[in-house]
Amino acid sequence: MELSLNRVDYLQVGVTSQKTMKLLPASGRKATQKVVIGDHDGVITCFGIKKGEAVPVFKTLPGERIARLELGGALNTLQEKIFVAAGSEVRGFTKKGKQFLSFNTNLTENIKAMYISGSDLFLGASYIYNHYCDCKDQHYYLSGDKINDVLCLPVEKLSAVIPVLACQDRVLRVLQGSDLLYEMEVPGPPAVLALNNGNGGDSGEEVLFGTSDGKIGLVQITGISPVGKWKIGNEKKRGGILCMDSFDILGDGVKQLLIGRDDGMLEIYSFENSKSPVLSYEYAFSESVTSVQGGCVGKEGYDEVITSTYSGWVSGLTTEPIHRECGSGDGLTMSHEMHNKILSLRNELEQLQIKVLQEREKYQQSSLSSTAVLAVPTFSINDKFTLNRDDASYSLVLEVQAAIDTVLLQCDVPIDLKDVDKNSAVVSVVDCESEPNGNFLLATYRCQANTTRLELKILSIEGRYGTLQAYVTPRVQPKTCQVRQYQIKPLSLHQRTHSIDHERPMNTLTLKGQFSFAEVHSWVVFCLPEVPEKTPVGESVSFYFQNTFLDTQLECTYRKGEGYFRSDNISTISILKDVLSKEATKRKINLNISCDINEVSVNHTLKLIHPKLEYQLMLAKKVELIDALKELQAHEGNTDFLIPEYRNILKEAEQLLKEHKKQPTSLERLYGMITDLFIDKFKFKGTNVKTKVPLLLEILGSYDQNTLLAFFDSAA
Repeated sequence: MELSLNRVDYLQVGVTSQKTMKLLPASGRKATQKVVIGDHDGVITCFGIKKGEAVPVFKTLPGERIARLELGGALNTLQEKIFVAAGSEVRGFTKKGKQFLSFNTNLTENIKAMYISGSDLFLGASYIYNHYCDCKDQHYYLSGDKINDVLCLPVEKLSAVIPVLACQDRVLRVLQGSDLLYEMEVPGPPAVLALNNGNGGDSGEEVLFGTSDGKIGLVQITGISPVGKWKIGNEKKRGGILCMDSFDILGDGVKQLLIGRDDGMLEIYSFENSKSPVLSYEYAFSESVTSVQGGCVGKEGYDEVITSTYSGWVSGLTTEPIHRECGSGDGLTMSHEMHNKILSLRNELEQLQIKVLQEREKYQQSSLSSTAVLAVPTFSINDKFTLNRDDASYSLVLEVQAAIDTVLLQCDVPIDLKDVDKNSAVVSVVDCESEPNGNFLLATYRCQANTTRLELKILSIEGRYGTLQAYVTPRVQPKTCQVRQYQIKPLSLHQRTHSIDHERPMNTLTLKGQFSFAEVHSWVVFCLPEVPEKTPVGESVSFYFQNTFLDTQLECTYRKGEGYFRSDNISTISILKDVLSKEATKRKINLNISCDINEVSVNHTLKLIHPKLEYQLMLAKKVELIDALKELQAHEGNTDFLIPEYRNILKEAEQLLKEHKKQPTSLERLYGMITDLFIDKFKFKGTNVKTKVPLLLEILGSYDQNTLLAFFDSAA
């Protein structure tokens, strides 16, 4: 069945966080539902729709920023009590807006995630999980990494309390009381959890998860071990998942899966005779979708998908047709209604314009006064700086509640900017010739009108570390700017993984000295991304990493007074040795550093690089030939005289150029990594081979794997 939905914008509130909008269940004879939403101003707004207009039910006074909003009530009854988490406090309201609960949890961290089941309250702060029953503390758990979401399997089906935590280290943790029952690895950092079909499926054990890199999956949480049901990758390279819901929008008796992403995509997946869902509908909003719910809000008899966006817009994608066939009698009432609506909108617009002019004049007059204090307008920025595994690039997403005017990027280490298809901003890059001023990159992005979200891609070089700064200026008066800083780490292309191949030839770096567990952990946090800032519980810890560009691996094991770093890439060990020495020297800690180098690992790394290098060289060669072949084709009129290989190049010309444009610096990056590997191999032997680098580049120019391996072996 083809799904046709029409967008209706209902209301705008303040900036919203993830999962802060719900639909109250329909009560009595009324078939339409009320919408309740909480924003960053601390205001809870509840409204219904009457004759196409938003009619408020209640609105609370401003307060602390609302991080989560959930519905609750006694088990097996209508879930119509409203609970919000703000700071470290949980407040409860009736559907009429009367406050009946104010529970201060006394948590040292702000609440990030909340779930309610009957009289049970489950809270997740940054690293701490708490379970309360009737506001009395029951259980507590300290997670190894940040908690992004929390959920409890339906108690009425399982007659046991089984909480599930979604943690940043790509793990779902299943608890029993205050203890970890087991954990399950998922393909990305899980950002959101939801019960399948809203009730955990037939067994009550089925949990949906969405990751911050855009993947979706279903897992069955059994009493002994988890069972993966299905997973959907992110082939279209879309944004991360922020919210999900199950609702039968097609009216066929089977609930569809509603997904909201941080790049503004809303997706509806249906289960068409297959075990895993199939994408059946998509709609693009201009900003991230923070909450999604299915229900009936606008008009009785017409189901819709209700969404809230980052800047606070509550919109519906309704099954109600906008263009209706009207009889002669209906035609007048339709046009009359529309006419009234247009008039009221015009009046509202005129009043707003007058108000803006009055406020501007007022501001101009007050700014001339000698006693006046200039107030800088504040604005919210929602930003994300993440490493993409597919192309080993960093994605920087900046989202502002007002339209963005310009974004200035400044970086004190060499990085490259990569084209993003969705990005329509005009970029100007300043040539930074001299290094002493600390600028390796200065670039300005001038955005088109009404752009509230900007996505940039950045390519970093391992071993070069520093700070990337983004100066964001929105289109507001008076002009104001906010600065955001992002750390480019020494091993910036490494990503956390749960296991490594122990059969590979490994190099080992051993650290010994008078340092504490917290100090050595802070050095690892400084060197590598995706490491929790909080010092792990216990006496020692192990982390595993994989290089997203080369697929080499790194194992870090450390405790108080000693640390062991093992990698199959000698350059990784060299970078760690340099950085850790510098950090220890800064703190005046005497370190005993020893390196155990495995010669076989160098050839192993070169063999890992070989397929990538061969592909890039072949691609560059084909792209070079395209213009000449096109000229021949134009001259001869056909391509019959060309050999099949050249005919294929012409046939695939567009795809080849697109591929080359996507990764223009890949070849230079690979050359740089091979050069570093060559220098590092001999550095550990105490030999300086920098004079032989031109010869190495010559060999790479006419690349042959065996010649390169022989050069590495004989260069000493």
